[in-house]
Amino acid sequence: MQFRPCIDLHNGRVKQIVGGSLRDGEEQTLQTNFETDRPAAWFAARYRRDALTGGHIIQLGPGNGEAARAALGAWPGGMQIGGGVTAENAREWLEAGASAVIVTSWVFHNGTVDRGRLSELVQDIGSDRLVLDLSCRRRGGDYYIVTDRWQTFTREKISLELLNDLSAYCSELLIHAVDVEGRCRGIEADLVALLGRWQQGPITYAGGIHNEHDLEQLSQLGHGWLDFTVGSALDLFGGRGLAYSDLVRRFGPMTSRK
Repeated sequence: MQFRPCIDLHNGRVKQIVGGSLRDGEEQTLQTNFETDRPAAWFAARYRRDALTGGHIIQLGPGNGEAARAALGAWPGGMQIGGGVTAENAREWLEAGASAVIVTSWVFHNGTVDRGRLSELVQDIGSDRLVLDLSCRRRGGDYYIVTDRWQTFTREKISLELLNDLSAYCSELLIHAVDVEGRCRGIEADLVALLGRWQQGPITYAGGIHNEHDLEQLSQLGHGWLDFTVGSALDLFGGRGLAYSDLVRRFGPMTSRK
């Protein structure tokens, strides 16, 4: 169970937003928890100083390329990049310094995984440089992968079978629990319990973590297997629930997965 840092970019600025509040052409719906004048490269340099690897930079829409490249330059080989990644630009992001590219919407078509696109991407950059984002929302008693800034439900349901299937194409999985993302009200417990049953490869969970109780619950339900990201609750992003320095000390590079 390791701490994975993040940098979320919107219009070139580092922000923390409420999951699902960003919609194309509807900026008024955006709910922002945090915004700073500090550039993305400042955060990447901080993560480099603390030897935190495997974190992610997410581009929330257009206008973030310059900031993303600056962050990758500040911690070359130390962070993954996601947001608008396709087979056409994946290699460019790797050459810019990303340790891996994170892909979601591009590999889905008509509500299902497009195996052709996925295979094309793997053939070009290799599965070891690919992270699949399977961020999801609850519908009924199940969790369905969502795309297009988390607005569009696919027909793909998170299950042990799906995780087994898709893990063959990538080095790890990133899963945001969209319904609780940015709300600082606790984790999506049922989803975490499901993910904790898999234990076949690295998964980073994000969504709702805001205090020590959430970390304990994540560890128990995930059996110590899931890595995690903290956003809005982290003091580095103006939060009051968890201290960045404490997470680095307890769950940083010197810790190991149970």
